[in-house]
Amino acid sequence: MRATYKTLFGCVLISSVLVNALGSISAMLVGAGLGGVAVAAVYRYLLESENCNSKWTHFNSTGLEFDLDHKLFGQHVASRVILKAVTGFMNNKNPKKPLVLSLHGSTGTGKNFASELIAENIYKEGMASSFIHQFVSTVHFPHQRNIENYKSKLKQWIKGNVTICPRSIFIFDEMDKMQPGLIDSIKAYLDYYKNLDGISYRHAIFIFLSNAGGEKIMQVALDFWRAGRDREEMELKDLETALSLSVFNNKQSGFWHASLIDKNLVDFFVPFLPLEYKHVLLCGMAEMAAKGLKPNHDVATQMAREMIYTPKTEKLFSVKGCKTISSKLDYYT
Repeated sequence: MRATYKTLFGCVLISSVLVNALGSISAMLVGAGLGGVAVAAVYRYLLESENCNSKWTHFNSTGLEFDLDHKLFGQHVASRVILKAVTGFMNNKNPKKPLVLSLHGSTGTGKNFASELIAENIYKEGMASSFIHQFVSTVHFPHQRNIENYKSKLKQWIKGNVTICPRSIFIFDEMDKMQPGLIDSIKAYLDYYKNLDGISYRHAIFIFLSNAGGEKIMQVALDFWRAGRDREEMELKDLETALSLSVFNNKQSGFWHASLIDKNLVDFFVPFLPLEYKHVLLCGMAEMAAKGLKPNHDVATQMAREMIYTPKTEKLFSVKGCKTISSKLDYYT
């Protein structure tokens, strides 16, 4: 999956453990006949390589709040929940369990992007950090016949990487396509245990991403609109209970009858609302700026208008959210 997994089973990794033993390494290098220049080069490599310490992992609460408010469009509920959950967890020096977030919503609503914002405000290297581990169900766990092997490997990957860095993040994408029963294999790592076999998982973060529950969220948003209520009036309580039940009872979901839900180990089910025309417009403007282009309102308007919206009568929500904005921008510019 990531380089850190490979290092546990035969490859060489110069990790934070070795950094704490610089003196010993120096002695070995000198003993091997290497001169001062070579020793200095190794020292420099070790000191400049990412390590699991405050230089490389430092939470920026202000940065996360700014990013959620100004970069994640149309998601006032998700932004509020994520900010409070992550800030509270990161500021807690002695959490009782890992932070477990399950992000739900239709495609293109910002679930992956929200995960990136979290990573960028915890790790100096952002999503490129070696302490972030991503799993995509259709890529890493595609075959039902191999589920027992997947379970074993998944537990090894998590255990090995938390051993290297307790402040690790594990992101599971396409939970709606995961083999049922697989995710329960890591239940013990998400529970309230102080340690398992001498390893504490309490400082890790687990993020699940899923399209499951998207229809339920869309229905609540549509009901608000039809009732003449403002979108920003929606709160977590309006969505979370129905969302968790929908996911738990969805036979097509990796959470189907999962004990993670039954045992209340998921801290927050975070709903991502369907995006409206105004949000797609903002995505277009932001994408132009991200690509170093001067934001052009006419171009953004043209892209937003050509998106497909649902339901057929109201045409209120973008079917693909902002997912295809980047490729459309390449066409229009």
